[in-house]
Parts: sequence; structure tokens; C-alpha cells
Amino acid sequence: MAKLYFHYSTMNAGKSTLLLQAAHNYGERGMATRLLTARLDARAGAGRIGSRIGIGAPAETFDAADDLFARTKAWLSGGALSCLFVDEAQFLTEAQVWQLARVADDLSVPVMCYGLRVDFRGRLFPGSAALLAWADDLREIRTICHCGRKASMVVRQDAAGRVLTSGEQIQIGGNESYVPLCRRHWREATGDAAPQ
Repeated sequence: MAKLYFHYSTMNAGKSTLLLQAAHNYGERGMATRLLTARLDARAGAGRIGSRIGIGAPAETFDAADDLFARTKAWLSGGALSCLFVDEAQFLTEAQVWQLARVADDLSVPVMCYGLRVDFRGRLFPGSAALLAWADDLREIRTICHCGRKASMVVRQDAAGRVLTSGEQIQIGGNESYVPLCRRHWREATGDAAPQ
């Protein structure tokens, strides 16, 4: 039975690396896969999933208007599909997460989603909240804070390195903008502000 998986973490945990490794393993065994990533995140290039360690692969893109169940059904009409991989899954809409659950349930295609759990304010992304609620299998990918503890939060910094505690939920960036921290150090960095 196919399942909907959510592999989640904070920034810099290696989510994209793990996705690319898993997709490579399927390919080595001659199994067809599709890779999807959010259209709005083109840090690795448009239509590309890239890892900080330098590996990458072409991917199709999605935005909020896409019906991912219909797209997967169309792909299946052209041949077998052994697994669907979704990077930047925090940018999925709630409706798209439900569509991906239907892909697993009704089309028998495993769906592996990789994304952030919370934003820089400590709040769930809508796609992540839906995945946490509906995924069959939740897998935390761990990374560490500068103190050596598990990092479960992230702060956003401006160009001068000052921690920001307000702003739009979505701002594309990498190491220049975001730092993963444990909850204790996130609280210290944000002035112990409860998530808004």
C-alpha cells in the first residue's frame, strides 16, 4: 500500500540531499520517479532541486494553482510511476496535500514530501500543518544548533546579522538569511517572544 510521507526539519538539515539520494536509488533500480519543487524557490535554478553539498537534479515545479492529483494521473497515463518526490513541501496548499494523499490512496503511488516544519516566527507553514495532520509516516531529519543540541527552530537575519521577529512568512533564502537553533537559543535570539 502506497503512503504519504513527510520528512521535515529546520533549515540546513539536508532534506534536499536525502530526497535526491532516495530518487537516485529508485533510478538505479530502473524505477520511474517524478521530482517536484516549488516554483517560487529558484535558488538552485528554475525547475531544479539543489543541495548545499553541490548535488542537484531537474524537477518539475508547482505553485498554489496546480492540481497535483490530476498531474500525477496524467503522468501515469504515459507509463509507470514508482514514487513522487516533493521538495519544499511547506509551500504546498492544504488542498494540494489532500491531493497528494489521494495520489497515495487512489493511484497507489508513494509520495515523499520534504520540507520545513516551522517558519522563523515558530509558526507552522500551511502545507506542513496539513502534512503533519494527514501524512501516513512522519520522519524528522535532525540538524544541530551551535550549542550541539537538536535544532528545531530557525531565525531569520537581515544583511547585518540582526535577528528579525516580524515579516512575511515566505522569504526565499539560505545561509545568508536563516540560522537553525535549538528552542532555547531561538528564544534568546528572539527575546523570548512566544510564536505569534
